[in-house]
Amino acid sequence: MRALASLVLVIAACGPSHRGNGGDDDDTGDGGTDAEPPNLCKVQSDESGIGMCDQVAPPGSFEPELQWAWNGPPGETYSIVTPLVANLTDDNNDGVIDLCDSPEVVVVAGGASGGQPGQAGHIFLLDGKTGTMELRFPTIVDNTVTPALGDLDHDGVPEIVTVDQAGRLYAFSNTGAVKFGPAGMWAGDHYSGAIALADMDHDGEVEIIGGNTVFDHTGAVKWTANAPQATWNASTVADLDGDGFQELVLGAAAFHYDGTLYWNTNLAGGYPQVANLDDDPEPEVLLTNTSGLSLMNHDGTIKFQDLRPTGVAAGGTTWIRPATIHDFDGDGKAEFAMSSSSFYTLYNQNGTIKWSTPVSDSSGIAAGTAFDFLGDGTAEAMYADEQFLFVFGPTGAPLFSMPRTSGTLSEYPVVADIDNDGSAEIVVVSNTLSGTPSPTVQVIRDKMDRWIQARRIWNQHTYHVTNVREDGTIPQYEQKSWQRLNTFRTNAQISGSGVCQPPIL
Repeated sequence: MRALASLVLVIAACGPSHRGNGGDDDDTGDGGTDAEPPNLCKVQSDESGIGMCDQVAPPGSFEPELQWAWNGPPGETYSIVTPLVANLTDDNNDGVIDLCDSPEVVVVAGGASGGQPGQAGHIFLLDGKTGTMELRFPTIVDNTVTPALGDLDHDGVPEIVTVDQAGRLYAFSNTGAVKFGPAGMWAGDHYSGAIALADMDHDGEVEIIGGNTVFDHTGAVKWTANAPQATWNASTVADLDGDGFQELVLGAAAFHYDGTLYWNTNLAGGYPQVANLDDDPEPEVLLTNTSGLSLMNHDGTIKFQDLRPTGVAAGGTTWIRPATIHDFDGDGKAEFAMSSSSFYTLYNQNGTIKWSTPVSDSSGIAAGTAFDFLGDGTAEAMYADEQFLFVFGPTGAPLFSMPRTSGTLSEYPVVADIDNDGSAEIVVVSNTLSGTPSPTVQVIRDKMDRWIQARRIWNQHTYHVTNVREDGTIPQYEQKSWQRLNTFRTNAQISGSGVCQPPIL
């Protein structure tokens, strides 16, 4: 077991002239001192804590435009899972891959558009600045599974983890080489599932999670939870019981890091989201399943169950959709947003509606995200339905829409600084349900790059900021996201003082 290291926060800089230098959490303890200037392209330690953002965009700074679009190669133009972002190539040719290189967008694309089980795809690396295809991994993977990325072997560069069409685990290097695989088998149905990474037992090695199956960092199965996963799933981990180790959270049930049962509600399986959604200091688990919205305390006791506030009836995939958690209105309390087929809705913590706006998404199980592009304390919600990418204002009215076509499987738009220019971008993928498809990947920026900078990483479907550092390393001791940023499936603003918005609770 690796020696215990103190958990500190990091500042990642790319020179004194770079606007909005990045930061996140680190436990390496390798930062510089006042007498010793830091290496500006490495993650630095900073025990001063998380500061408030000093960035506010100028008036009139919400002018979205297309930065670039990418159409996959012939026969592989459909992407139906969430794109990822990380630094994976040495763009400035200084011999190292670090935060002064331009990030890559990681896309899974294939030739089938229907999102049916067992579809073949490949992993592609796209240059974040231009959208140029840098690499197509030769190994066939399952086109319906969202990969995860993180540094599994401590070489300083993230690996990309997913499964093949049979559900066997693979890990790939940034060059597309197979690190391991075919390895252990995902025990449940992996169709439209999502991989997650975490050091659940704090031994310095990363566990890999797929549904109700936990693998070690070499791809071998460690254990399988004695409870069913959801038909479609994106399991997450969190230290629910406060014992210092992380639980596997399936949504309807939770298991300790060693596979023993913590609690089981016997509700239907669904998507779990972990955040502080009441007035006590403990986390809650928001479960979105086929019956509606349910909220559990950290110990599994149910606060409310099977709510369907929009009035849309249960059935099919209408309510089993991932949620986004963020303090959308800047009042210091987190809200959550999700689709219910014909509406995208922002909810208060008790499940009552804050606003609801029509969308067209009867086909799939897509999620959304949110980001405060202007630094004004209120976040814009984003959602991509079967026809459009939407960015919503504070009352739910669309501020921006852009055509994109999809059968909406498990993909959702993500926000990150994908070109290292100090300003956030939106990344959205497309496939087709019918008609003419949109480009496989589209990236939206402010036309003058005035949006506040986001972190330069998005590593998994259940992204919640504290689960990964900007350089792709997975924390040995993950900070409790509900105590730090209290967000889920949203990115953080960064500045020279580190991660700064939403503010620390």
